[in-house]
Amino acid sequence: MMIFLTALATIFIAEMGDKTQLLLVAMAGKYKIPHILTGTWLATAVLNLLAVGLGAALGSYLDMRLIKAAAALAFFWFAYSTLKEGEEEETKKDVKSRFGPIIAIFLSFFIGELGDKTQLSAITLAAAYTNHNIYSACYVFLGCTLGLILADLLGLIAGVVLKSRIPAGILKKLSFLIFAFFGVESLRAALGLIFGEGNPAAAILLVGVTAVFVLFCLMTIIKRRNAARDEAIPK
Repeated sequence: MMIFLTALATIFIAEMGDKTQLLLVAMAGKYKIPHILTGTWLATAVLNLLAVGLGAALGSYLDMRLIKAAAALAFFWFAYSTLKEGEEEETKKDVKSRFGPIIAIFLSFFIGELGDKTQLSAITLAAAYTNHNIYSACYVFLGCTLGLILADLLGLIAGVVLKSRIPAGILKKLSFLIFAFFGVESLRAALGLIFGEGNPAAAILLVGVTAVFVLFCLMTIIKRRNAARDEAIPK
């Protein structure tokens, strides 16, 4: 029980204020609550299973450059799709594929959390307390999983509250900004690992990719406004 409570408290504290809490705020404005819960809880279970199963050795098998780059692409895509889709399109997609949103949420949460400080904390706890004991490993896994779920529920509750009190248009803009911010941050981290922190090449690539992303977003906004204007003109 002491191992369980230690793991729970450590992960809960490590997750407070983390990016995945803010991502859940953004997801609440984009997806249905059952889809969010299913996707994030599955990702949480898999992440902690990896951490506890492989322990401290996990870090030596992961190329954090690729993981951070993949996270950046995922966050950019979510930000872009938030601008691109409308309510009718989202409803059609939901009817067409029930598991599409769950898979998207799972992958986004999994990639975003992999290699993060809570994942590293889980690895450290596993290395410190499991000692090749299956029962201790189970307690570490349960503590880490529950701690992450409880902390991220706070972010989801905040998103639900905002969704009920803020107009849909404003909440979508907030979701876009959150996804875009973490896309840029993940890209910065990936380029820093590839070229080294403070390298001019990393800064140039960061600015260039961000500019391309902003350009695509502006083109999407202009296209939607032109389409809405054409529909408003009587034929």
